Amino acid sequence: MGKSFPKLHNAMWSGLVGKGFASELFIDLDTMLDLTAKAEVDGKRFDGVDLFLADPHINIDLDSEGIHRLADKLNSKGFVAGSVVAPVWAPTGGGSAMGDHEDRQRFLGQLRKACRIARDLRQADIRPYGIVRIDSAVDPATWAEDPEGSKKIAATFREACSIAEDHGERLAAEGEVSCGGMHSWRRMVELLEMVGRPEVLGFQADMADTLLYALGYNAPEDALLPPDYEWKSEKPLIQALRKMTQVLRPWTIDFHMAQSDATLRDAGPQPKVGRHCLPDDPNAKLKIPHDTGYWLRDDDGAVTKAFQHICWDGSTLPNEVLLNQDTWNRILAAMLSVRSAHGWA
Repeated sequence: MGKSFPKLHNAMWSGLVGKGFASELFIDLDTMLDLTAKAEVDGKRFDGVDLFLADPHINIDLDSEGIHRLADKLNSKGFVAGSVVAPVWAPTGGGSAMGDHEDRQRFLGQLRKACRIARDLRQADIRPYGIVRIDSAVDPATWAEDPEGSKKIAATFREACSIAEDHGERLAAEGEVSCGGMHSWRRMVELLEMVGRPEVLGFQADMADTLLYALGYNAPEDALLPPDYEWKSEKPLIQALRKMTQVLRPWTIDFHMAQSDATLRDAGPQPKVGRHCLPDDPNAKLKIPHDTGYWLRDDDGAVTKAFQHICWDGSTLPNEVLLNQDTWNRILAAMLSVRSAHGWA
């Protein structure tokens, strides 16, 4: 029997992150679904999609009828839904997890709505697995100004855990250098331990973002690679990835395949984020599928099976790349190579 797990998903928010400007318009959900559905490599296709619960893709106040329309739309493409992103940031109606009472209530209000949609999609038999994704919704500079910042975020996250638990959901905090209190591998682990709800809150690893963890962007004190690192020398990178994944892998319950050239990119009104690129980009720094093994296998080399699907995150790719059908064939091929190397029946 061939390896059919982990299931392979595409992130629909690639059409939203850093978009909405004259030069980079939003790519609507239907277009992203069509591009994903048409991707094919040797008769194999994507199994599903991960969703961003925000306009212009999905309204966070989606009603029951809207849930069923969304489920029917996904089913018509042969897809299931996996993980969903809760729009907890101020521009989408949320607020900082370490802000004042009103900020934190807006954060939790958006999270509650996201958990409802996630639960309802599960009950509609279109979402067999996946988590609800959150972050601190605050930038590292603001976090650094408040000595109690991480404690406040942890308190908000504990309340978020109770909300998720009430809906039968699990949460994953994505490691991004643009998110205060989560902007380094060390700070991320400290926050997860501070929350202390591992049965509900875990870590969402993104290969591109965690590479920036190793480089110490926004947290040079936690860098695992020297400032003058020469990419031609592989040993330091291997050592850095091993150390970081040994610490974060036990918390990892959701995984984004991605490629990076190890630079930052403006994402509009959001803080700078890691620049993602295609799997075979000439400036790419990660070796796929080799480097995914640090996340998908334990220290003894056994496949962890900690999650049932993996998702390609194409955030920050320009529209001309995203709208090229060949892009998704190349990405699907890379994902299939990872499943071949680290998958299971």
